Amino acid sequence: MSKGGGLLVAGTTSDAGKSVVTAGICRWLVRQGVKVAPFKGQNMSLNSFVTREGAEIGRAQAMQARAARVEPTALMNPVLLKPGSDRSSQVVLMGRPVGELSARGYHGGRQQALLGTVVECLEELRSTYDAVICEGAGSPAEINLRRNDIVNMGIARAARFPVVVVGDIDRGGVFAQFFGTTALLAPEDQELVAGYLVNKFRGDVTLLEPGLDMLLGLTGRRTFGVLPYAHGLGIDEEDGLRVSLRGAVRESVVAPPVGEDVLRVAVCAVPLMSNFTDVDALAAEPGVVVRFVDRPEELADADLVVVPGTRGTVKALAWLRERGLADAIARRAAEGRPVLGVCGGFQALGEHIEDEVESRAGEVAGLGLLPVRVRFATEKTLARPSGEALGEPVEGYEIHHGVADVRGGEPFLDGCRVGAVWGTHWHGSLESDGFRRAFLIQVARAAGRRFVPAPDTSFGALREEQLDRLGDLIEEHADTEALWKLIEQGPPAGLPFIAPGAPS
Repeated sequence: MSKGGGLLVAGTTSDAGKSVVTAGICRWLVRQGVKVAPFKGQNMSLNSFVTREGAEIGRAQAMQARAARVEPTALMNPVLLKPGSDRSSQVVLMGRPVGELSARGYHGGRQQALLGTVVECLEELRSTYDAVICEGAGSPAEINLRRNDIVNMGIARAARFPVVVVGDIDRGGVFAQFFGTTALLAPEDQELVAGYLVNKFRGDVTLLEPGLDMLLGLTGRRTFGVLPYAHGLGIDEEDGLRVSLRGAVRESVVAPPVGEDVLRVAVCAVPLMSNFTDVDALAAEPGVVVRFVDRPEELADADLVVVPGTRGTVKALAWLRERGLADAIARRAAEGRPVLGVCGGFQALGEHIEDEVESRAGEVAGLGLLPVRVRFATEKTLARPSGEALGEPVEGYEIHHGVADVRGGEPFLDGCRVGAVWGTHWHGSLESDGFRRAFLIQVARAAGRRFVPAPDTSFGALREEQLDRLGDLIEEHADTEALWKLIEQGPPAGLPFIAPGAPS
C-alpha cells in the first residue's frame, strides 16, 4: 500500500459505533503489516488523555492509536472541545487549551478558522503513514453546521477520502438513517459517500439482506458489512456515560472472585464527570463490582466510594451537597470506610478551594476530609508522572487547573491519605497492576471484606484482547477487500445523486 491512503468513518448518529469501527479497522490493517494512524479533526469529550509530549487529546483517539500500535500524538486529534456547561466549552488546540468559547462563538467562525490546522495535521499523518483512518463526529448530515464543518464531510472533501457511514441497527430505523443521511448531503459530498456499515446486529443476517439489496437499489451504494452485537468490549467511551444510573454495573470480565467476598465500588456520577474510564481497571478485576450512583443510600453497601474527575469541581461540590452525598461521604470517612478522590474528586475532598478560573466562584469550602487547599491556575497542568506507591511502581497522567497545597496526611502519589480517605490528581494509576492490587488489598481490609485480588490480572493484556476483538469483527464481518480498495483508490466513480440533497 502506498502512503497517504485513507477513509472517513462517519455515523448516522452519535454513538453509532464510529470510534470502535475506526479502532477495529486500525487493528485489522496493522495485522496486515500496514502502518496506519487514526485521526479525528475535532472531538467533543470530557474523557481525555495526555500524550508523551504533554498534549491533551481525546481518549478515543489514544485508544485507536493503541489499536494501530503507534504512539498517540496531538496530530491525531488537533481540536478537542471540553464542555464546561450546556453552552460553552474549553477549546484545546494541538493539545493545549486556548480559551473558553460559547457554542455560538465556536460555530460562528472560530471552527472554520481551524480548518487549515486540521488539514495540515491530516496531511502530515498521510506523509508518514500508509493509511489514515478518520473518525467523524455526530452525523455528517447536520445541515445547520455543514458550512463550517472540519470533522465530517469538510475533512473528507479536503482530503478526497471515501466515506463509510456506520448505523446502529440495535436502535432501529437504520435504513431510513442511511438513506436520509445520504439524501441530505450536497452533491459534492454525496460523491464521497461510498456506502454503509451496519453495527450491533442481532439475529439471522439473511433476514437483513433483502433490505440491504433495496438500499443498494435506492442509493446506488453497497453495504460493506454487518457487524454483530458484541458484549463486554469495554473500550474507552467518548461522548458520555452510556449506562443507566439505576443499578448500573459496568461490564467486566466474567470471573468469580478469588476470595470469599466481592468488593463493591460506588462511583459518584458528578456533573461534567471526566475520565470516568479511571474505574475501568477496577471493573476488570474478578470480584469487583462497579456502579455509578447519584443517591446517598446507594453508598450504604459500597466498600469503596470513588469521587471521580470533573470539569467543574465547584459545581460537583454543590451537587454532592444538594444530593446528600457529601454528608454520606463524610460519615464514611468518620467510620474509617474507604473513599478515593481522583483529580476534581481529590480537590473536592480538600479543605478549601480558590477558583477564579474554572467556575470563577472565588473561595469555596471543600468537604474537609483531606488537609489540602486548592488554587485554580490559568495554566493547565498536563503531565505523565510515574513513581511508587504502596510499595509498587505506578504511572498515570494529569489534566487539571487546580494546584494542590498538601498540608498533612501520608503521601499518596501527588496527593495524600488520611485514614481510609485517599486523594490524587493522577488519572490512570489503577491501570498499574501491582499498585491496583495493593490498593484493593487495603480497601478490602478497611472495609472488612474477605476479598482477594486476582494475582494475574493484566489490564494492558485485557485491553489488547478487546482491541483484537474489534479487529476480528472487521476481519470476519466486513468486506475487507472492498475496504482495502477504498483506502487505496478513493471513492468509487459514478455514485448517483440522491434527491433532494443540500445546497453546495
